[in-house]
Amino acid sequence: MAVLGLSDPSNGDWGRLRGLQYSSLARVTQVRVISHVIAALAVIRIYFGDVHIAALIGWFVVLAASLYYGASIDKSLVDVDRRRIGRDEVQKQTMSSLGNALIWVVPMAAFAPFGDASQQLELWAITAMLLTASAVLLSAVPLANLVLTGIMGVSALASFAWAGSFEMALLTVLFGVVITLGSVETARSFLTARIAESAMAEKSEVVSMLLREFEEGEADWLWQIDTARRVRSASPRFAFALGLSPEEIEGKPFIQLIAGPAWDTGQFPSSLHDLAERLKRRESFSNCLVRVTISGQQRWWEISGTPKLSDTGSFDGFRGVGSDVTEQRESSEKIAHMARFDTLTGLPNRMMVTEALGEAMRYADQWRTKCAFLMIDLDRFKAVNDTLGHLVGDQLLARVSERLKSLVTDNELCGRLGGDEFAVVIRDASDHNRVVRVAEAVIDTLSRPYEVDHHTLYIGASVGSAIGPRDGTTVETLMRNADLALYRSKEEGGGQHFGYEPSLHAHAEERRKLEFSLRRALEKNEMVLHYQPVVDASDEQILSFEALIRWNSEDHGFVSPVKFIPLAEDTRLIVPIGEWVLREACREAVRWPANVKVAVNVSGEQLLDPGFIGSVVQALSSSGLPAQRLELEVTESIFVRDATTARQALEQIMSLGCGVALDDFGTGYSSLAYIRDLRFSTIKIDRSFVQGASSGAPESLAIIRAVVAMAESLEMSTTAEGVETERELEIIRGLGCRKIQGYYFGRPMPAAEARGLFHDSKLRVAQ
Repeated sequence: MAVLGLSDPSNGDWGRLRGLQYSSLARVTQVRVISHVIAALAVIRIYFGDVHIAALIGWFVVLAASLYYGASIDKSLVDVDRRRIGRDEVQKQTMSSLGNALIWVVPMAAFAPFGDASQQLELWAITAMLLTASAVLLSAVPLANLVLTGIMGVSALASFAWAGSFEMALLTVLFGVVITLGSVETARSFLTARIAESAMAEKSEVVSMLLREFEEGEADWLWQIDTARRVRSASPRFAFALGLSPEEIEGKPFIQLIAGPAWDTGQFPSSLHDLAERLKRRESFSNCLVRVTISGQQRWWEISGTPKLSDTGSFDGFRGVGSDVTEQRESSEKIAHMARFDTLTGLPNRMMVTEALGEAMRYADQWRTKCAFLMIDLDRFKAVNDTLGHLVGDQLLARVSERLKSLVTDNELCGRLGGDEFAVVIRDASDHNRVVRVAEAVIDTLSRPYEVDHHTLYIGASVGSAIGPRDGTTVETLMRNADLALYRSKEEGGGQHFGYEPSLHAHAEERRKLEFSLRRALEKNEMVLHYQPVVDASDEQILSFEALIRWNSEDHGFVSPVKFIPLAEDTRLIVPIGEWVLREACREAVRWPANVKVAVNVSGEQLLDPGFIGSVVQALSSSGLPAQRLELEVTESIFVRDATTARQALEQIMSLGCGVALDDFGTGYSSLAYIRDLRFSTIKIDRSFVQGASSGAPESLAIIRAVVAMAESLEMSTTAEGVETERELEIIRGLGCRKIQGYYFGRPMPAAEARGLFHDSKLRVAQ
């Protein structure tokens, strides 16, 4: 309905877009009128002699008047691309098209009965050509085209049906449907392009809007200068700060206005010299503290500015914000505030949080009550910082701090410890439920979506708490124990609250021992590889095996990969372990049929290691496995830390002839740039999408279809992970995935069992 112009959705400036849509009419008016005139003359030629000449001329005159009226309406819309079009203008243009279409009904209804079948076919040919021309010329305004197509099509259909030519009637219906669908789709493409252009235009206005918002505050104002450093578009608040009117400062040199008598003497303060140099070098600056003279008084201003660029990219002056910080500068209380509060978020910093916790513990000791310390860590914040930059990350931290402020009462103090770590000190925690409620409120509030710089961001929060003096009698002990509880929350997947328990010390000790055992696991031959088959979706033949590491520790028993792989990555033990996996997998794959590949997972730590390429070459050469039979699986997260190094390493791997698969696509830091820049051999679709497709989730189905279509167009293969049931198998087959992996065809199994599959009549093993 929006494409046809019959409704305006709430999202987007549709008045503006509709203006862009209808402004295209004026450009084709002349051609459209000529096409109608030529068609009309052709109709007169067909029925000249069969229809009274007066009727033909009368019809032509009425048509010409209708065309003239429609052309005048189209010309009146020539400027709507620079304004919003009114509903009455849309209706007037639509009624013009309706009248024009009704006039064209006359030949079908009144002239056709006087001619024979051949003349009727000629009339239909002229009508079809006219409809086609209208579909092309009115592509941006499908409503006018559909009115013409509908009315003329119905009249032609009635004419053929009346004459008993049902084949032509059917052809008319099909032609009308094609014209209608083509018009709507063409208009949709036109509107999509206009929406994209409008979005680009809006982005260029974002900075201006943000700066205007500063003027709504109490202390900030906007300033703007041209290339000659003269004030332009003086804002009322800036003029008020100078003690002048906007008219008095417009066009005056910026430095002269704030320098006072120093402008005449040339004896500028060093801060003014610094500001002038920054303006001269055309570089951005932030929070530049400048001593100015306003109405004979010395003031301190804090100014930030950014160079403006024209549409052609040339320097066009400066614009920025400023505020009077005289009181802050001269007040020792404000200086102390800056030392004790975080400058980015405005929250108390680590120093003040530590002091507040010390006061709370002294209060608890004095009155025999309890206090509490909550340590908060943001989940997935690093991904935001790495992918969108520190500017967006800083803005996100500011939003987080605002939400934290809204949660605390007079009994609590929240602060920022540093990075993405925050804390809450609860002065009186006699009611333990209060600690739980605060923690749950923090997790719930911080997990809601954020709108930052046109990005919708989803992060979470993990919370660890400790109660004083029960869990510690000193500030350091209480903070350490809250940190242990927070670590447990992160280990459990984040987004949870855990209180301190003495067993957490044991857990930390267990992790230390686990690390010690992991360092000796290879020497003691405790590692083993299991293999999970990957089959062809069409004939269920084995195409490859994914090598998966298992650890049966002498000291700890069987240790889950979910537990020791992250530990290996944290301690960089993943590098020697990964080299061993490569060697063992290649050595085992040599025993398989020549057409079966082996896939090995590679972590970011391995890929960024300088010796990684050499370890791959060594594994291939020592085993004798052809490079084409080795496929390395990587996740999108490897591009976050050092995309350039990761890309170079993968390109070298590909040059050896090895395949590279992109694992868990769509669940991490998905970017089409990775697929565009690197020719992956396989894209692996995460099992969460497979399960979603099995349950009928339209999002999962759409994502899988899109990934398959993209992979096919780029000559890449697709593997669906986690297929466990026959229903999932049939759905994945129907969606076009080439390869399938999951428990339905086999769990990860020892090497001997994997080799035995090649001799079994049935591939699928017992569940």
